Amino acid sequence: MPASSLRELVSFARERSPYYQELYAGLPQGVDEPTALPVVDHAAFWAANTLRDNRVLTGPLTDASVFKTGGTTGAPKFSCYAREEWREFVTAYGRGMTAAGLRPDHRVVNAFYAGELYSSFLFTHMSLEHAPVTNVRLPVSGSASPAYTAAVVEDFDAQVLATLPTKLCQLADHLLAQGRTLPGVELLLFAGEAFFDDQRPLLAKAFPNARVQSLGCASVDAGLLGEPVPGDDPSLHRPYHPETLVEILDEDTGEPITEPGRAGRLVVTALTRRLMPVIRYPVGDRAAWSERADGTFRLAGRSGEGARVSGVTLYTADVRQIIAACDTEGLVTGVQLVARRRDGRDLLALRLATARHEHPPAVLGEAIAAGIRAARPEYDQFVTAGQLHPLEVEWSSHRDLVVNSRSGKLIGVVDERVAS
Repeated sequence: MPASSLRELVSFARERSPYYQELYAGLPQGVDEPTALPVVDHAAFWAANTLRDNRVLTGPLTDASVFKTGGTTGAPKFSCYAREEWREFVTAYGRGMTAAGLRPDHRVVNAFYAGELYSSFLFTHMSLEHAPVTNVRLPVSGSASPAYTAAVVEDFDAQVLATLPTKLCQLADHLLAQGRTLPGVELLLFAGEAFFDDQRPLLAKAFPNARVQSLGCASVDAGLLGEPVPGDDPSLHRPYHPETLVEILDEDTGEPITEPGRAGRLVVTALTRRLMPVIRYPVGDRAAWSERADGTFRLAGRSGEGARVSGVTLYTADVRQIIAACDTEGLVTGVQLVARRRDGRDLLALRLATARHEHPPAVLGEAIAAGIRAARPEYDQFVTAGQLHPLEVEWSSHRDLVVNSRSGKLIGVVDERVAS
């Protein structure tokens, strides 16, 4: 399906989707400027985008791929792609792989996670199939042991490894513990989480001839975001064209940011998706336009919609629901998710403020942490695998919560990590 113009997409969504009909009810016909449209509210969008009685979809779910997207409540979130939309998605991503360094006849180990409605493994495999250069695809999956993954790399003389940064580090640690390296690997392609400078020394030892590069920036809910830009800065991406319209908005005013270097909320419009329209959708990341005059941007951590640590995403709205269910006495009066980096691993701290002078009972913090782990069992799986620190709960007063320096508004997610 070729990319629509914004005017065409908005007109189609207004006609076919009850959610967008309501959202755009007061707007004139023929809108062709994104700033004339409201930014999607996550809570309202997902309240309408349900398994039954769906109000976002523009037609019946009859010929489509369905994937699970990040969410921590008992009502899981799903993202739908019509057959042709999915083909366009993987074709564009495959095209971007050449910018990441994929070369003809490269042998690629795909060690992303598969199954349980997750998209990354299947998405990567199909993108390689649709890439404009020949390649050999080795579908190992993220559940394979480091020993097995290393054996496949060696047996097939694979030059490329594609997976999460934490999986790359896990494999590197395994190799070095055995006194081994994989000098034949030329390219380490990552996606799904940020890459940090503290990971470079470990990877350089285990893969002495490999370059680290983003595979591309995308999400199962929002779709394509940014294709990789060759060079030494893996945080640098350019919008997929013509498939995607990318905006960076001021987090207080919602006004577009045009100058380089000032971070704001990353908002995307997917011009090739019609079954589940994504129009001015906040992806949960912050970004800043680069100083280059080619429309490239740098990712700059998570925004207030959710925190992503290692391979796990927790949305602030979902975490608040869990806290409300546990906090029957109403002790918690402020919530902030804090992403940190410690000893080469991500850590999520749940900063909870109370208006009362007495310290809340320890059992409340334990119940909240248990509720989050129960709703998002992947978190403990990553902890067990040594890829994440255990969830921490911090009790504080309101003066300890981080607020916007200009508006004084509470910042829902504080990302204290420094990505390369």
